Amino acid sequence: MSIEQQKIKVWDFPTRFFHWAMVLLLGGLWWTADVGEMQWHQVLAYVLMGLIGFRLIWGLVGSETSQFRHFVVLPKQVISYVKAQPKPSTLGHNPLGGYMVVVLLSILVLQLTTGLFATDEIFTEGPLMYLVSSDIAGWLTWLHKTNFNLILALAALHIIAVIVHVFKGDNILKAMFSGYKQINKQVTSPTLRSPWMALVIVFVIFACIWWLLLEPVVSYL
Repeated sequence: MSIEQQKIKVWDFPTRFFHWAMVLLLGGLWWTADVGEMQWHQVLAYVLMGLIGFRLIWGLVGSETSQFRHFVVLPKQVISYVKAQPKPSTLGHNPLGGYMVVVLLSILVLQLTTGLFATDEIFTEGPLMYLVSSDIAGWLTWLHKTNFNLILALAALHIIAVIVHVFKGDNILKAMFSGYKQINKQVTSPTLRSPWMALVIVFVIFACIWWLLLEPVVSYL
């Protein structure tokens, strides 16, 4: 390591846990839908809903690098970053990556919302399907299935971007495991929130989801 480099913790444990748990849950949701295990599909969807709810709150009150205001910037700043050669180093998400986070979270919220009204027209239906007509439920079911293809496409794009970063010497994959990055300049370490704060948020969110949505499905299994 050169003397100009310093090792800084940029990702807290709650953010890293959310990232990898989301990866596993999306894989599980894909598999359960593919094989027709719709009860387990619902369980995993509600768990993902809790995680997304946590990430949205953590994006407001969490660690500095996890807050939306830290990486959601004006479009002109994104354009400047894209044009810059070499790319300036960033502690957390770069401007382009920040927009990817927002897009991914948005389509996941859409996926979860449409799933609440979806039906397989055989055994399983979303808990809010009774609020809409059968035509609207059918359209939302179509959107739910189609939107997942968009999720897969964006996930693939994200993986490609990570590989490109790694080949260019910015091992953001390793950082998302360890939480640490090697920075080639002297910077102030970001403020990281306590994991206990995250645990309280997660507990409250999952208690509400269990009471409103998850308990009836689990009891049926």
